[in-house]
Amino acid sequence: MNRAVVLVALAASLGNLLQGWGNATIAGSLLYIKKEFNLENEPKVEGLIVVMSLVGAAIITTCSGTIADRLGRRSVLMLSSVLYFLSGLVMLWTPNVYVLLLARLLNGFGIGLSVTIVPVYISETSPPEIRGLLNTLPQFTGSGGLFLSYCMVFGMSLMTAPSWRLMLGVLSVPSFFYFAFTVFFLPESPSWLVSQGKTLEAKHVLQKLRGKEDVSGEMALLVEGIEFGKDVKYNVISSTDDHKDATTAVSKSDDNLKSPLLSPHQIVPITIAPPSESALKRPKLSELLEPGVRHALIVGIGLQLFQQFSGINGVIYYTPQILEQSGVAVLLSNMGIGSESTSLLVSGITTLLMLPCIAITMRLMDISGRRRLLLNTVLVMTMALVILIIANMDLKMNSVICALLSTVGVVVYICSFVMGFGPIPNILCSEIFSTRVRGLGSAVCSLAYWTGDITVTYTFPVLLNSIGLAGVFSVYAVVCAVSWVFVFLNVPETKGMPLELISELFIVIQQK
Repeated sequence: MNRAVVLVALAASLGNLLQGWGNATIAGSLLYIKKEFNLENEPKVEGLIVVMSLVGAAIITTCSGTIADRLGRRSVLMLSSVLYFLSGLVMLWTPNVYVLLLARLLNGFGIGLSVTIVPVYISETSPPEIRGLLNTLPQFTGSGGLFLSYCMVFGMSLMTAPSWRLMLGVLSVPSFFYFAFTVFFLPESPSWLVSQGKTLEAKHVLQKLRGKEDVSGEMALLVEGIEFGKDVKYNVISSTDDHKDATTAVSKSDDNLKSPLLSPHQIVPITIAPPSESALKRPKLSELLEPGVRHALIVGIGLQLFQQFSGINGVIYYTPQILEQSGVAVLLSNMGIGSESTSLLVSGITTLLMLPCIAITMRLMDISGRRRLLLNTVLVMTMALVILIIANMDLKMNSVICALLSTVGVVVYICSFVMGFGPIPNILCSEIFSTRVRGLGSAVCSLAYWTGDITVTYTFPVLLNSIGLAGVFSVYAVVCAVSWVFVFLNVPETKGMPLELISELFIVIQQK
């Protein structure tokens, strides 16, 4: 494994660390924001404060694909880091709820750009055999951001006068380092460079990422994968033994290239428009309805919606409040720690337990595969939600037992999520579209993600007041059960496959 490609993926994933950081700080600081602005009986305003960053993310997602296709993946990541930095400064200054909402909107713009483009960028810079592993890094760094932020918020909660503005404003510090990495370290995506006709620059980037001079085989696949509208013409490929030597020679041109596209097949002419002409053609929404692309879009949107309606962000954003309402204060009452600090501490421990689970997932992603991980982890999520339902039903259980069940349920639910529904929808959405429509397709799937996220996050406090925790978790459990059926029927395995071949796979599936 070349160290350069790992470092590039890790640096790009810092955008997700900032997203996790922001999620934890708003979850913790909300306990104090509610008191300062008297929002205890205003669940809609409370939900609006949390959901405003999601609104910003949804708005920017509508054009993020177009921006990424025109300006490049790296430029979008740079813009994301600037927006993170500015939002932190505004939150540090916030004098009232309205300015806080504006700051959260800016924060959402940064989140929307990074969450949409980071998986695409990693997929386009990674070799197929470790693409799943590297695309799990955003989940790992996002969870790491949650943990580090909860540690910070817990420490501040022990102060005499905890400042929620400082909790939120610290975001500007890691944002500055992210900006420095995007400017001075990250290269542009070789796939995007080829799509713009900059093949020589793409070759130089690939040579650095792969750590070798001969990347002609991978370059050939990139050029073949760029379908310039109607200017790319393919004939049906039929098996033959007449050209084995030719394909063998092409395969040997790149030792890391293992693709069914280079297996013994009849070689047929491929006509590609000149880069200067094809680079001017931008993907259109109508192209998402083409054979294969439409099925990929259904799978991508479905996964993103099920991921959100399984309730994860309702649990993440409100973990401290869930645990506080479940009575976790009794667990540490003898240590003199208040209920708010206790809920923050337990939330931090929960996020810490997520990290080894993600590390295991990184290993399994390219061994067990995406499909099997999804099917197994969704079942565990459903069982964890059943535990939470029991713990929060009015069964007159001992308060300590109820608190322990709630804590175990939240931990198992979140840990199983980060092993499946957390990273895999984004990984698949960055894989299943051809290079020509990858930015646009990923943006549409991200829009579905943010729409679901907004719905769940905004409705959680409202549902909590109307049907209670047990009722809310019952809804999420039903969604998890339905999502398992969707994955079983619609999601194919993509581990180890070149990106250029996966889009062809969906055409074959749709024709069956």
